[in-house]
Amino acid sequence: MILILKNITNLIETNIQFNKYGIYHCLQQQQQRSYTQESKCENDEQKDIAKQYRGGEQRLGEQKSLNIAVIGVPNAGKSTFINNLINHRVCPTSSKVHTTRKSNKAIYTTGQTQLVFYDTPGLVTQKEINRHKLEKSFKSSYRHAIQHADMIAVMHDVSNTWTRKQLHPTVIDSLKAYPQLPSVLILNKIDALKSKRITLELIRILTNNTLSGRKHNRIGKKLTLDESKKDEEEKPAVEFGDLLTNEGTWSNFSDVFLVSSITGSGLNKVHDYFLNAAKSRNWEFPSDTFTDEPPEDLIVASVKARLLDYLPQEIPYNLETCIEYYNVHNDTIYASVEVVCPTKRVERLICGESNGRLRQITERVTSDLVETFGKPISFTISTRPREKTKEAAN
Repeated sequence: MILILKNITNLIETNIQFNKYGIYHCLQQQQQRSYTQESKCENDEQKDIAKQYRGGEQRLGEQKSLNIAVIGVPNAGKSTFINNLINHRVCPTSSKVHTTRKSNKAIYTTGQTQLVFYDTPGLVTQKEINRHKLEKSFKSSYRHAIQHADMIAVMHDVSNTWTRKQLHPTVIDSLKAYPQLPSVLILNKIDALKSKRITLELIRILTNNTLSGRKHNRIGKKLTLDESKKDEEEKPAVEFGDLLTNEGTWSNFSDVFLVSSITGSGLNKVHDYFLNAAKSRNWEFPSDTFTDEPPEDLIVASVKARLLDYLPQEIPYNLETCIEYYNVHNDTIYASVEVVCPTKRVERLICGESNGRLRQITERVTSDLVETFGKPISFTISTRPREKTKEAAN
């Protein structure tokens, strides 16, 4: 019995030793495999880095961009159109004319394509420049934008029954000055036109019944210019009469788009058109950039735009607006703007009773800036009369 127990004990010890050896052996093999896998991972990682580097070069070569100069008469809706097209508030907007005082770039990047929009001042005459005390560079701003553009987008307001029948002479002159650039016609505020027949007649007149030899963009359910022949028995709209002449028309538009900048109707087609027209070249701006304007200038422009909304007649055009303070701390923007008024009466008008109007303007600008920068902002507006400045100088 004792002998049997000893044999069982020896067998167990042998198995334990074997198991220890087996475990050790397995651990050794596992470590070797681990070293091999680590080495392989390092090699794979180096290959991935090289692949990513080559892919980066490939992506760099696949980048596309397009520069678009958006031109038109004042208050045609150019800035609103750009903001809603790129879904980012970059261009200041207001209900009055001449909100945009210089050419600004609005940058939109999606996928491998970057669109750069030039938001230009409204095309004006010298008389209008003198009346609204516009900058001397007002007329040259849109020319500079066109010279750096790949395409011209003409914004035309069809809600104005007096001006919608023909393109403004300054628009025609601009198109004639740069015939080598492709151009598109964008009919804005199209919801003001209740009849498709009137819409088609308007397009035929503005394009001189010619669209670079092609049918123009669809209206609604594949309604094209040629389909207007279905209504041949109907008399032309009275408002157009016999306007099918070369005056106030342009025969070389590549396409026509019907949009409503405010509601967003028709913007998807314009968006896709610009993306398809982009040229293969490297981007000018990083993908997270929305404008080339300094933040201080954007803040001042926003204040000027809201002053145009809240103040009557010509008063806001006679105000001087400048940045007093700007700083970014803990991802929060701190800014202050000073508005210099021509008289104390105008200052009281801006402030309103118990500073109520000034608070409204400040809150509206603050909301605009949060939308522009995507950051919280602490913002104030101060006012002072110009007379006080003169007294201090004396």
